[in-house]
Amino acid sequence: MSVRIIIADDHAIFREGLKQVIETTVDMTVVDEAVNGQELLSKVQGKEYDIVILDITMPGRNGLDVLVELKNIRPKLPVLVLSMHPEEQFALRAYKSGASGYLTKSSPSTELLDALYKISRGKKYVSSVLAESLVTGLSDVSQQELQHSLSNREYQVMSLIGSGKTVGKIADELSLSVKTVSTYRAHILRKLNMKNNAEITRFVIENNLL
Repeated sequence: MSVRIIIADDHAIFREGLKQVIETTVDMTVVDEAVNGQELLSKVQGKEYDIVILDITMPGRNGLDVLVELKNIRPKLPVLVLSMHPEEQFALRAYKSGASGYLTKSSPSTELLDALYKISRGKKYVSSVLAESLVTGLSDVSQQELQHSLSNREYQVMSLIGSGKTVGKIADELSLSVKTVSTYRAHILRKLNMKNNAEITRFVIENNLL
């Protein structure tokens, strides 16, 4: 019986590319698509799937928050997070939120298929890049404190500030208002005991979050 997959990503060309890769297999099929988190949640409530491929950065709700709600609705439904963000930024938070695997969009198609096969058998998939990072001390004290202090959306905004993006550009990318992003920024500064974007950027760089 073919493994039924739903892809949640707001880029149509990327979804089409994924379908072409998956269609090279004989036992996995993309049966549905969603362009944002809310559409994905609506579909998993009404239909049965075997695997979800989920992007983190989509219009509207943060992908990791969507992942948490999805796991509340379908606790046993495996989710592979496929993101443009490197493992060091979001992989640990994705696993903590219930993901069965995490890959970057730059990963080769063979690794994507390996991850899907492993997840379809009820196992977790950890990339070699993330495994090496864990061994070399990704989860140091500052990283652990960060994991616990910031919400998923605050963490995402912090990473984007650290990459040099303005509040306006972040608002456009996340489909949020400038006021909302500014509020997240204020929460980040308060929680991390910082004063400005320069300190956020230094923290992001020192903790290898770019």
